[in-house]
Amino acid sequence: MRFCPFCAEPLVDLPLAGRQRRVCADPQCGWVHWDNPLPVVAAIVEHTDSEGKILLARNRAWEAVFFGLITGFIERGESPEEAAAREVKEEVGLDVTATSLVGVYDFQRKNELIIAYHVRAQGEIVLNEELCDYRLIAPEKLRPWDAGTGLAVRDWLARRG
Repeated sequence: MRFCPFCAEPLVDLPLAGRQRRVCADPQCGWVHWDNPLPVVAAIVEHTDSEGKILLARNRAWEAVFFGLITGFIERGESPEEAAAREVKEEVGLDVTATSLVGVYDFQRKNELIIAYHVRAQGEIVLNEELCDYRLIAPEKLRPWDAGTGLAVRDWLARRG
């Protein structure tokens, strides 16, 4: 970001609240780019119609070898639990029947704060336009990855024993 979104003056880097921040150069304006992380939800989807297998999906933009959890942004007026259920319905067509918090994870690479849930869901899997493939994995064969939502998978598996 190079210019103030309110007055169009250039932004400058100044120390503010203990860090360097992008600040509007016009002292009358005073706009600050705080660059706070975005809250997102992630769902470890247990498909109850498939003997409790975990659904991993592949986004159309990803390489063919990558599959991940169902994720999405929280919308205004929505709780994180509601967001997780909505994202599961929108992305794979399943109805969430139970939700439990797994944990909260820092994902600095994308400046996001991930709120991860284990959800039980039922119904026919129907992918939306964002997704192109899915896999159903038995929990004992699920392997966590080293960043982002993989940390939630790791913690969920550890709790299961």
